[in-house]
Amino acid sequence: MRERLVPHSVAAVVTAVVLAPLALPGYVLRYDMVFVPRPTLSWESVAPATALPRAVPQDAVVALFGQLLPGWALQRLVLVAIVWFAALGAARLVPTDRTGVRVVAALWYAWTPYLAERLLIGQWGLLVAYAAFPWLVRAALELRTGRPGAVRRLLLAVAASAITPTGGALALVAVGVLVPGRYPRAGRSTALVLGSAVLLSAPWLVAGAISTGAGRSDPAGVAAFAARAENWAGPLVSLAGTGGIWNAQATPASRASVLVPVATVLLLAIAGCGVPLLRRRWPAAFVGRLGLLAAGSWLAAALGVLPGGAAMLGWLVATVPGAGLVRDGQKLLLPYALALAVAGALGTERLTDRITSRFNVVTGRVLLVGAVLLPVAVLPDLAFGAAGRLRPVDWPADWATVARLTAARPGEVISLPFQEYQRPAWNRDVVVIDPAPRYLAVPVLVDDTLWVGGRAVAGEDPRAARVRRLIADGRPLAVEDPRWVLVQHVPGPPPPASALVGLRVVYAGPDLSLYENPAWSPSPAATVSGPGPVGVAHLLAGAAMIGICLSSTVRRLRPVVASRHASPAEGEGG
Repeated sequence: MRERLVPHSVAAVVTAVVLAPLALPGYVLRYDMVFVPRPTLSWESVAPATALPRAVPQDAVVALFGQLLPGWALQRLVLVAIVWFAALGAARLVPTDRTGVRVVAALWYAWTPYLAERLLIGQWGLLVAYAAFPWLVRAALELRTGRPGAVRRLLLAVAASAITPTGGALALVAVGVLVPGRYPRAGRSTALVLGSAVLLSAPWLVAGAISTGAGRSDPAGVAAFAARAENWAGPLVSLAGTGGIWNAQATPASRASVLVPVATVLLLAIAGCGVPLLRRRWPAAFVGRLGLLAAGSWLAAALGVLPGGAAMLGWLVATVPGAGLVRDGQKLLLPYALALAVAGALGTERLTDRITSRFNVVTGRVLLVGAVLLPVAVLPDLAFGAAGRLRPVDWPADWATVARLTAARPGEVISLPFQEYQRPAWNRDVVVIDPAPRYLAVPVLVDDTLWVGGRAVAGEDPRAARVRRLIADGRPLAVEDPRWVLVQHVPGPPPPASALVGLRVVYAGPDLSLYENPAWSPSPAATVSGPGPVGVAHLLAGAAMIGICLSSTVRRLRPVVASRHASPAEGEGG
C-alpha cells in the first residue's frame, strides 16, 4: 500500500507546488501556450492549408475536448496531468522496491530544467510526450518480458506523445529502438506496435506530406535555435543538466548560478554510479538500447554547437522537407532526461547502501534526503509557477466580440501586426503566439517569420510571404482578397495605413479593431469541404485509439463474464 501511496503523494505535492498560481482564475498565456474559452473544431485546425503542421493534431484535440470543457479547465487538466504523470511515471519505472529511491526518480524527472524551460516557452504538447515517456519505456520493457496488456499500454503512451510532431517522432524512434529483439513473438509484436505507432502519427505525417508549403526551413534557424550557454560552463554542460533552451526569456534565473555546473557534475556522477545497478535489474540489452536512445538524444541536442554540426544541420533543414523539426535540438533531450533520472535514483540507492554500511543508517538517510532535494536546490524558481511567471490573465471582451462577428460572416482573416508573436498589454506584456487562429472560428493568416535576438528566421508559408511583400511595398491587403483584417492594439508601431486602404471598420475596441473587405468574394478553394487525406488520417488515428481503449475494456470485462458463466456450473457440481 505504501509503495503505491507515496509516489502518488509526491506527484501531487510536486504538481501543487509547481502549478500553484493556477489556483487563480483565468488563462496562462505564454509563447506557444494559448487556451481559449471555447475553441472551434475546423478544418484549419485539423490541417493548416499552407503552413507546416507544427500543431497537428494538437489544435484539433484541444478543440475536440473544448466542446466538453471550458478552456480554463482544460488547460489546468492538461498541465496538472503533465507534472503528475511525469513524476509518477518515473517513480514507477525505476527498478527498486525502496520508496525513497522512487521519490528520487520522481523529483529528478519532474523537477528539471527541461520541464521548466518548455513550460515557460509554452510547449505543453511536447511536455505531454515528456510525461508519457516513462510509461512508454515501462511498457516496452513489459512487452519484452511478456506481461499481458503491454502492447495496449505502449500504444497509449505513443498516442499521447503523437499530439505534436516532435513528440510523435521521438515516440516512433523510441519504439523502433526498444521494441525489436529476441523474446517470444517478437516479430509479431514489433510489426504490430510499429504499424500502430505510424498510424497514430498519421495526422501530422499526412498533413506535412500534402502541405502546399515547401517544407524546407531557413538554415539561419540552426544558429538561432542552437543550445545556449546558461552559465559559465557553456552550452554542453547546460544540455548535460537538461537545460540549454535557445530562448533566454524561457530560462529560470537560477540557471545562471555559478554553482549549477557543479551540481550538474554531481548529478552525472550519481547517475554513473547507478548504471551497474540498472544493468543487473533490467535485461542488459534493454539497458543498452535505452542508453543508446539517451546518448543519441543528447548528441542530437548538441549538434548545433559541435564542430561541423551547424553546417550539417543547415544543409539538412534546407534540403530535406520537415527536417526543421530538429533545428531546436534541446527539445530532443527527452530520453536523456529520463535515463538520467532513473540512473540517478539507482545511484542514490547504491551510494546510500555503501554509506550506511560504513557509517550508520542516519548518515545514509541524510544522503537520500539530499538526493531528493538536490533538483529543488538547483532549480528553486520552478516553484509557484516558475516564481510567478505562470500567472493567469483574463481574455479581453474584444476577442469574444470579434469572434462573434467573423463567425456570422465566415471568411479568411489576416491578423496584424503581421508577426507570429505578440506582446499584448492585457497579458502583462508577456510574449504569446498570435491568439487569433485559435480564438476565431475562421481561417486566420499570420506571419510565420521568427525573430530570435534580432535575427529573422524565414518561415515556410508561401501565402504569408506574399502578404509580407504587400505590406513592405505599401500596397493594400485587399489585393490578397481576405474577408477580414484584424488589428491588435499591441505595443509598437501600428500597421501602415496603406495596408488598410479599401477596407471598412466593423468594430473598434480598446484591444482589437476589425476591418471588412467590401470587395471580398469566395475563392474556389473556399468551397472545398475539407482536406480529405488528412481527415482520413485523423479518422484512422481516432479509430486506432478507440480500438486500444476497447481492447482494455474487453480485457477487464473478460474475467467478470467468465466468472458469471462459471458460477452456475460450480453450483450444480456441488
